[in-house]
Amino acid sequence: MISVCMATYNGEKYIREQMESILCQLGQEDEVIVSDDGSKDDTIRILESLHDERIKISQNEGEHGFVGNFENALRVAKGDFIFLSDQDDEWMPNKVAVVLKELKDSDLIVHDAELIDGEGKSMEKNYYSFLHNSSRFLMNLWKTRFLGCCMAFRKTVLEDCLPFPKNTVGHDYWIGMYSLVNYRVKFIPDILLMYRRHGGNVSPSSEKSNNSMFYKFYTKRLQLLLSIAVKKIKKRAFH
Repeated sequence: MISVCMATYNGEKYIREQMESILCQLGQEDEVIVSDDGSKDDTIRILESLHDERIKISQNEGEHGFVGNFENALRVAKGDFIFLSDQDDEWMPNKVAVVLKELKDSDLIVHDAELIDGEGKSMEKNYYSFLHNSSRFLMNLWKTRFLGCCMAFRKTVLEDCLPFPKNTVGHDYWIGMYSLVNYRVKFIPDILLMYRRHGGNVSPSSEKSNNSMFYKFYTKRLQLLLSIAVKKIKKRAFH
């Protein structure tokens, strides 16, 4: 069984196109869990108009933010394989088939994506071209390549990663980095997603960061290392 976990917020412009690109690749036993963070547009109405029982919508009471919104969706996922999804991209027709094949020998997969603009036109570049080409922990600690919409993993990974640390700066960053320490992680070159950059994205993943050096070192990296260490200590104590 597959669980696609999606966080939405005012995503009416692209949500139908994205959802249709996902549903056509899923079986009847699969699910798409949508956690909505109080959208004020027609996001929910559009999703309901698809009349597909595989879509399960949860509307938050109050705003939870990007990370908390994804955690809400992930907490109720029932699938053996978990796919993360943004609200405004478009899946390539072979995404699910390729990822499931790769997950036979891995616990977490990251794939490449083609960048498109708000009109769906190619920006003539791919996500991997922005960053390094290494799956080593220290390289990803310095400059991570974990992008949620390009990630899928086994349920065992999800169960181990929840709950998210209170200080985590990104659900994908936490899941990816924790998995590098504890699981089999594989980066594949396949472009399986059209990654839309339109200026109104909830996640700024492909743009240059304007955060301070204090944030980059302490809040993001040091806190991540501390969270991984604490979790490993707790696991050893439990076992």
